[in-house]
Amino acid sequence: MNEIFKRLEALQSEAKGDLREISDQSQLERFRLKYLSRQGAIPQILDQLKTLTPQLRKEVGKQANLLKNFLEQSFREMQERISNQAKTGGGEDSFDYTLPGRRFPVARLHPLTQVTNEIVEIFYRLGFELATGPEIETDYYNFEALNFASWHPARDMQDTFYLDKNYLLRTHTSPVQIRTFESRKPPLKILAPGRVYRHEAVNVRSNSTFYQVEGFYVDRNISMADLKGTLFAFASVFYGEKTRVRFRPSYFPFTEPSAEMDISCILCRGKGCSLCKYSGWLEILGCGMIHPNVFKSVGYDPEVWSGYAFGMGVDRTAAMKLRIPDIRFFYENDLKFLSQF
Repeated sequence: MNEIFKRLEALQSEAKGDLREISDQSQLERFRLKYLSRQGAIPQILDQLKTLTPQLRKEVGKQANLLKNFLEQSFREMQERISNQAKTGGGEDSFDYTLPGRRFPVARLHPLTQVTNEIVEIFYRLGFELATGPEIETDYYNFEALNFASWHPARDMQDTFYLDKNYLLRTHTSPVQIRTFESRKPPLKILAPGRVYRHEAVNVRSNSTFYQVEGFYVDRNISMADLKGTLFAFASVFYGEKTRVRFRPSYFPFTEPSAEMDISCILCRGKGCSLCKYSGWLEILGCGMIHPNVFKSVGYDPEVWSGYAFGMGVDRTAAMKLRIPDIRFFYENDLKFLSQF
């Protein structure tokens, strides 16, 4: 009998010590398994009662049940305390003031915005000022005033999102040019960034919604040499001083003569690779001298005024500069991708 009572006293003392050490749910569960589970210390003692005499069974059972009730009550209280600490973020004693503070992520500009800002900054230093226009345009500003003939393919529904007979989503930022000409007189040196829309297949190189930056300069005696000098200065700053530039003849309804501007591949430096399709060159923008018919449509005398215009797609420019293989990545809102920039 003395051995059983000593065992109960020892268990009570040991359990009190274990309770003082409990600080989380896992330790509390180990306490339950040790003392109160089917294989725990208390049930084992209760199983021994059947081997005792009726008188001893009564006395030992009483002490064992008192200890069991004490441990169960202590278990419930400890469980409630740990649960409350979890809900409130921990008690006073659970907070470690020596830990470093948590760093919160800082928002960043979208890579397309970053590239647009870089382009704008370069041309700002070259004397250009910003202008904007509506994204919903009329046929007149988007096509007619820019010398698009009625039969031109760009007027076809395959390329343009028409809202009704007269209104459409602008297919380029060139309407800003016409609106500026109507409201101001030369000399003008304007840069017009903005979003444009075209009914095109979405793939690695094109999208139905994308961004453009258009620039134009109108004054007396402006020549193709002024255009080339401006674009060469831009390319040397934006792509690097070692970048080579070439101009190829092209056609645009609103410029004459017209050209495409290429730069030496930024990846292979003209040696040939998959990015430049092994040609050594990358097309980056279209440009040319503003067509006399455009001047006539806004009341400018083409015998007095001359000017140049150029336009580039920001998405492709950003993809080349940042070496992004698929421009659709810019629009997927994947933070793992966007946070790299």
